[in-house]
Amino acid sequence: MKPISRELALQLCQEIQTENRDKWYTFNGLWCWACAAQAKGDSTRLCVSNSPDYCGCMQVNKRYKQRFDS
Repeated sequence: MKPISRELALQLCQEIQTENRDKWYTFNGLWCWACAAQAKGDSTRLCVSNSPDYCGCMQVNKRYKQRFDS
């Protein structure tokens, strides 16, 4: 997979977080909740930022691949 720009990765992350809000009972919802809680508002601490190419979150990677990397 190609590297994702920081801006696009954070945009996709925000979309996914919005979709998963209040869905803590699902795997993806729990993942987003834990990631956001751990980050405490600091985007450099989000899962997506765990990799220098912003491919640190499987949910963001999947969304990116579906939209841009087909």
